Amino acid sequence: MHTDAVQARLTALFRDVFGDPALVIHPDTTANDVEGWDSGRMIELIVAAESEFGIRFTTREVDGMARVADFIAIIARKTADRS
Repeated sequence: MHTDAVQARLTALFRDVFGDPALVIHPDTTANDVEGWDSGRMIELIVAAESEFGIRFTTREVDGMARVADFIAIIARKTADRS
């Protein structure tokens, strides 16, 4: 899946998880940039993304997710054959 498509779908997930329909995310967005993005919300994001994209993240992948770009890259890689 192309990274632009992944980011668009992730934006919808972030908006849903954070209950903010106006939330805008960028590849460089981190937890420090989004009010309420704590460890509990991270788990919600992981579960929502796994469900949305039909994938599973490894512990190592989750540990390496510091920015939205990290989410995008992993999801794009795992869904590349579905493009």
